[in-house]
Amino acid sequence: MNIQWFPGHMLETKNLLKNSISKVDAILEILDARLPCASANPFVDRLGKNKVRLKVLNKTDLADPDVTRDWLDYFSSELNIPAIAVCGTQPDQAAKALNQCVAQVTRNKARKVKVMVVGIPNTGKSTILNTLAGKKVAKTGNVPAVTRHKQRTSLPNNIDIYDTPGILWPVIEPMERALVLAASGAISDTAVDYHEIAYFAATLLINRYPQNILDRYNFLDTLPADPQKLIEAVGKDRGCLKKGGLINLQKASELIIRDMRSGKIGQISFETPTDMESINETRI
Repeated sequence: MNIQWFPGHMLETKNLLKNSISKVDAILEILDARLPCASANPFVDRLGKNKVRLKVLNKTDLADPDVTRDWLDYFSSELNIPAIAVCGTQPDQAAKALNQCVAQVTRNKARKVKVMVVGIPNTGKSTILNTLAGKKVAKTGNVPAVTRHKQRTSLPNNIDIYDTPGILWPVIEPMERALVLAASGAISDTAVDYHEIAYFAATLLINRYPQNILDRYNFLDTLPADPQKLIEAVGKDRGCLKKGGLINLQKASELIIRDMRSGKIGQISFETPTDMESINETRI
């Protein structure tokens, strides 16, 4: 699958980040804990190469905790990159991430430290900012690209934090990356095929989280081995039918995707460090 979703404001944001990066002391890179590799924009890696940076694996309440621990070990041991896992709606966890980032900055305590929050759409950047501020200072939503302009907020301890719009890159490759981004909701639903994404999601769930499926869809006597059969079974039970009793695969696919994104299927992760190693070996 080749997904291209690069609204005009994303190009503006790319230029904005280029112009602003030299003026900040540190970068707080917000990733989705369910897909820490796929949700990392390569542009941010290049942009922040010589800056203090902390990778924040957000949405731990939705991610598989065991896999999240594997990712933290991977960033620390394999890549030598500082990383922390948080649930951005929890004040103590959001503050810990910010403090860990700021602690890496060498500065005169009398001047403000400037931290830029970056990341792709729908990773929870604005949610973390609102949590840190203790009030709503940035727009949030359950769809990508809610924030459209850079926003500055002054925080205690002489810290200025900048919230920036989420940006993707023009062509998302490889296919595995496009699939996990679409499944997580980082890409606008207008740019994806629901059935294709649901098939990918069903395949992942059957292979890695079979009990989660049986717990959520307790009408199932046994776990279907075929992803298509799972989509059809869910559609039939939930009344996703067309005239003549045919299953509406579009509606059934949307239902599974919504259940997965919201956490109703349980805490799951879309990728593991081992997956990334396999993909890299395939490319060599």
